[in-house]
Amino acid sequence: MGKEGYGIDPETMRDIAGQVKGVKETGVDIAVVIGGGNIYRGMRAEKQGIDRVTGDYMGMIATLMNALALQDNLENMGVPARVQTALHAGAIAEPYIRRRAIRHMEKGRVVLFAGGTGNPFFTTDTAAALRAVEIGAEVLLKATRVNGVYDKDPELHEDAVFFPEITYMEVLERRLSVMDATAISLCMQSCLPIIVFNLRDIRNMGRAVLGEPVGTMISGGEYG
Repeated sequence: MGKEGYGIDPETMRDIAGQVKGVKETGVDIAVVIGGGNIYRGMRAEKQGIDRVTGDYMGMIATLMNALALQDNLENMGVPARVQTALHAGAIAEPYIRRRAIRHMEKGRVVLFAGGTGNPFFTTDTAAALRAVEIGAEVLLKATRVNGVYDKDPELHEDAVFFPEITYMEVLERRLSVMDATAISLCMQSCLPIIVFNLRDIRNMGRAVLGEPVGTMISGGEYG
């Protein structure tokens, strides 16, 4: 949503699409799991008198709107992209099919995963971890608006301590809010490293893909 405070900021969307394009130009295959918090968050539902399950589905629909906008921006930049969704929306996106997603990537397309997991009560983080494991990704990049993982919210606490590296178990034991526990546990079981970085620096995504030290690396622990 950029500086708009709500919805889709065109400049921010172009910046994100440009970063994804930059990654593709390095020869790396990339898929994107996109959230919908700029439009609607399911966790707000109960406060608004809406059933939580209904609210979560509303949030999943918001992710589909964002995915279509990102697809359009990518294709305007000459990057072929396909939207796959866990929700049924045949008029505008493909259903999520693992083998088809992998085939799209083999053909040089960026795959945009929308609709979360297709189930209420699961976050976009969990959807990202699940899709990453399913397609055999080498790393999960978690884009945020801060520089990585801290012991507390750096936007609220000036004395927050930054972790350049941390294990899955430390994240879980400290109850750090960088990702939900389900997503962290899934990555830990699959030995899938996570790099948490600041999306506002347009160089970071490309630097992370090239193996340069960016943000926080989450790895190791009980399973690897």
